[in-house]
Amino acid sequence: VQLQAFGGGLVQAGGSLRLSCLASGRTFSSYVIGWFRQAPGKEREFVSAISWPDGSNTYYADSVKGRFTISRDNAENTAYLQMNSLKPDDTAVYYCAADNGRQLSPRSRYSKEYNYWGQGTLVTVSS
Repeated sequence: VQLQAFGGGLVQAGGSLRLSCLASGRTFSSYVIGWFRQAPGKEREFVSAISWPDGSNTYYADSVKGRFTISRDNAENTAYLQMNSLKPDDTAVYYCAADNGRQLSPRSRYSKEYNYWGQGTLVTVSS
């Protein structure tokens, strides 16, 4: 499967952005989708993940809980990350990833669990 992440951009603190992750292939509905981010000079970190097929379960990093919402539209082969109340600390390249081996679990917080990765989209939050 191939993933394309887009929707990043420059936004002021307190603003919102919605990232999209478009997947190719016919089995998108059976993938856990995760979002990760990497800020300059820092390691890649977990942001959020969503279960398959209907996204009834989700995980969030503590740093984004209550501000970010992950969702999926299997008919469109797309997952979303709605980001509200953005902070300068949210500045990073955001990556989406897919895991077609397992259902959502605490391991979904770890990047090594994912088989496929998109190219990343840059989010810059100005103060």
